[in-house]
Amino acid sequence: MLEAGRLRHRVTIQARTNTQDPITGESTIAWVDAWVNLAAAIEPLSAAELISAQAQRSEVTARMTIRSLAGLTATHRVLHNGRVYNIAGVIPDPDSGREWITLPVSEGVNDGG
Repeated sequence: MLEAGRLRHRVTIQARTNTQDPITGESTIAWVDAWVNLAAAIEPLSAAELISAQAQRSEVTARMTIRSLAGLTATHRVLHNGRVYNIAGVIPDPDSGREWITLPVSEGVNDGG
């Protein structure tokens, strides 16, 4: 069970959208808020986890835990305290798979790739 006291951080999750300039026809990427002011637990990886992630060529530096959200995928990104985090995966809780999710994240600007 997820304890509400652990969810002491506030995050925004954004979705990527493609827009087209009506004059030039150029396609541009924009990010729009999909979920705002979500309660989250943010935990940096331990030294051992970080070394293991680097050995596997993973850039994951932290994990975030939030209540489950239908439609959330690794194509979204997370904003917290002015920082942008890329989502490496969406892992459901091991019990019901519907109460909370864990997001392995890496810090950096996401172009939506």
